[in-house]
Amino acid sequence: MDACLVNMPPVEPQLSVGRLAAIVKSGMRRYPPQLMNSLRNLITPGSSGTPSGDLDVRTFESSDLAAVWLGHASVLLRVNGTTILTDPVFSERIGLSMGRVTMGIARVAPLPIDPAVLPRIDLVLLSHAHLDHLDRPTLQRLASPRTTVVTAQRTARLVPRGFGRVIELGWERDLSVCGVDLRAVRPAHWGARTAYDRRRGFNSYVITSGCRRVLYAGDTALTNAFDRLGAMDMSVFGIGAYQPWNHHHANPEQVWRMWSVMQRQGDDRRRSGGVLVPMHHSTFKLSDEPMDEPIARMLAVAGNDAHRVVVRSVGESWSACGRLAGCAGSTAPQGQSASAFTASAGLVPTHASVT
Repeated sequence: MDACLVNMPPVEPQLSVGRLAAIVKSGMRRYPPQLMNSLRNLITPGSSGTPSGDLDVRTFESSDLAAVWLGHASVLLRVNGTTILTDPVFSERIGLSMGRVTMGIARVAPLPIDPAVLPRIDLVLLSHAHLDHLDRPTLQRLASPRTTVVTAQRTARLVPRGFGRVIELGWERDLSVCGVDLRAVRPAHWGARTAYDRRRGFNSYVITSGCRRVLYAGDTALTNAFDRLGAMDMSVFGIGAYQPWNHHHANPEQVWRMWSVMQRQGDDRRRSGGVLVPMHHSTFKLSDEPMDEPIARMLAVAGNDAHRVVVRSVGESWSACGRLAGCAGSTAPQGQSASAFTASAGLVPTHASVT
């Protein structure tokens, strides 16, 4: 969900008049004031704050499984030697960019880490073309011939030049790239960049490397698409922007249900030790629920298993405790706190498609 008519969800036959009215009212409460603020910032630029944290790159890269939440859907992952960044958005606003100015929703939580201190990114995963997930200014900043981008179908042309490869991956297709195996899964969402743009894909990704399995769900409503994927060592799910958008964004209770069903399938290590990383909350005001509600509801529904919900606030990090000696005999991964990693302080892309 983004500015004005941009990324507005399709009007579905089963959508009630009351739900549709709530969606329109929600947008009108939020977008006009934000657009006016964007115009005011043309005269007096604002900022959500300066990044105050740092990243212990050596510690991060020494783990075979790690995550740092950079806000919204941007998660820095380390999976068995490969550094992955999901849906990177480092901009102060998300919306339509006109030159150096972006008209749209302002960031509430500042970027926790200066992007300059990030390790080299091997792989960027883009789930879909919404402006709060595919942010062209951020991608321009990250562009490197040493970095590969994997994105949904019919979205590669939106990716700025400068990356080594840009690959579109269709649903239920597999790809081996940058030392990991990927499978694209269809979530319950939509992929439009504009109100009239209905043909673009939208992906979730299963990431496998060695004996590690990670799910990056991206945006999704309640769905059974993940039921038969098998248990994961780490699952990254969006838990916010559900009021009144629950037909496209799952609420925390629905996320817990999807994750729990998925985790019941697989070996004992993953069933007992897999962790859930909640994202898509506390960064941009995209919906009507209070900013602190999604994580509170997530921890409440988790109950006695709340320790398996990790990386709960922007800038926090988590890693598995040490390297696995082998899949079969390994113990369940134990988390480290935010202090483990974070402290207080052109080439033309080679476009490809796997369909």
